[in-house]
Amino acid sequence: MKNADVVVLGGLSGITAGISCRRHYPGKKVILVRKEGTVLIPCGIPYIYGTVGGPENNVIPDGLLENNGIELIKGEAVDVDRTRKVVTMKDGETIGYEKLVFATGSVPLIPPIPGIEKQNVYPVKKEFDYLSEVQQKMNDVKELVIIGGGFIGMEFADECRKGRDLNVTIVEALPRCLQMAMDDEFCEEAQAKLAETGVKILVNEKVEAILGDGKVSGVRLADGRELKADMVILGIGAVPNTELAARTGLELGFKKTIKVNRYMQSYTDPDVFACGDCAEKPSFFDGKPTGVMLASISTSEARIAGANLFSPTHQNCGAISVFSTVINGRAFGVAGLTERTATLTGTRIVTGTAEAPDTHPGGMPNSCSTKVKLMFAKDTGVLLGGSICGGKSVGEMINVLSACIMHRMSADDMVNFQMGTHPALTASPIMYPIVNAACKAIIPLKGIA
Repeated sequence: MKNADVVVLGGLSGITAGISCRRHYPGKKVILVRKEGTVLIPCGIPYIYGTVGGPENNVIPDGLLENNGIELIKGEAVDVDRTRKVVTMKDGETIGYEKLVFATGSVPLIPPIPGIEKQNVYPVKKEFDYLSEVQQKMNDVKELVIIGGGFIGMEFADECRKGRDLNVTIVEALPRCLQMAMDDEFCEEAQAKLAETGVKILVNEKVEAILGDGKVSGVRLADGRELKADMVILGIGAVPNTELAARTGLELGFKKTIKVNRYMQSYTDPDVFACGDCAEKPSFFDGKPTGVMLASISTSEARIAGANLFSPTHQNCGAISVFSTVINGRAFGVAGLTERTATLTGTRIVTGTAEAPDTHPGGMPNSCSTKVKLMFAKDTGVLLGGSICGGKSVGEMINVLSACIMHRMSADDMVNFQMGTHPALTASPIMYPIVNAACKAIIPLKGIA
C-alpha cells in the first residue's frame, strides 16, 4: 500500500489544490489520483475544433505536477474507507492518506430526449480520446445542430465553422442565447455577432426528439419542424461528479454537491475537503447555494482547500461568478450580479453605463469600442456587478470588477481610481469606461436626479 500525507482525487482543480498544499506545507507528500490519462483545459475545449487545431494543443502538461513535487497515479478510485483512511483503486491498489481532497469536477448533463443515444450525438466530455473522435467525425459533417445556447453552445458554434464547409444551427429553449449569464442587450449583441458568421440561431425552441436509424439524421423541434443533422452537440450544462463521494458517505447538498464549510472542509469528515464543480458553493451576495460552475471559482476554492489542509485559516468568500467569452472576435464579460438577476431577487440598484474606444485616440490600429455597465446597491452605493463587451482588454477589465466587488467598493471609491493608461493599450484617462460608468451612477445614488 502506498501512503501520502495528502491524496487528491481529480483533475484541474485537483492540480491547483495539490500545488497550493505543497506551497503551504512543502514537507508534505502529495499524491494526485486521476482517471484521465491527459488533463484538458476545460474552457479551451470548444477551441479544439477551430483556433487551437486539436486536443493535443489544449492540455495541461504532467510536468507541472513533477515540478511541484506531486506524485501522479493514473487510474480510477472506486472506494474510500474514511475509518481506515484508505483509497482503493480499480486495479486493487490502495493508498493511505492523512487528508483527502475531492476535486472530481463535473460531467455533462444529458437530457431525456428520445434518440439521445444515437451515433454522432455528443455530450461535451472532458476526455482527450473522446474529443479527438468528435474532431475526426466532424470533418465529414455537413449539418451540425448544437442543443443549448449557453457558453458551450455559442463557443462551439463559433469555432466549428472555422475551416469547415458546414451549416451550424443552435437550438435554445430560452428567448435569448446566454440569457442565464448576461443582460438582454449583451445577449442580443453576442447573437448578432455569431449570426454574422452564418450560424443559424433558433430561440424559444425545444428539441422533442433526435431522429435517425442508429445514426443521427435530424432533430425534431417541439413545433414539429425537422432540422437536418449529421452530428449533434449537447451544450446544455453539467452536473457534479459526486457518485464516489456519495458512496463514501459524505453529506451532499444543493444539486448533489459535497457540503463544505468556508474552509472547504466537508461537513461529514474534518479530514476530507472538496473543491471545484463537485463542491457546494455559497453565493458571495446572499450566502445561498448556487449552481454556477466556473474555473474562476474552482481554482479559488482549490487554493483555499490546499492552504487549509493542516491549518484552516483561509476562508472562501463565496461565488462572485466572473467569466468572459469571445464570439466572432467580440469579447463579453460579467462579474457578479446582472441587472436581470438583481431584479429577480428584488435588489434595488442604480446602473451606470459608459462607452469608449480601448485606445486613445480611437483611430489607432485595431481600436475597439468598449461598453461598460455597472450595477450599484441603491441604499449603499456598493458595486454588485458589472458587464463589459469590447476587445481583448475585456478579459482583464472584468477581473478588475471582480476584485472591486470582492472588496465591496462603492461608486465613490471607483470614481477615485488612478488608472494607468497608454494610447495603444487603454482607453483615455478622460473616458476610461469603468470610471465613467461609476461617475454616471453617483448622481442617482445620491438622489440628486
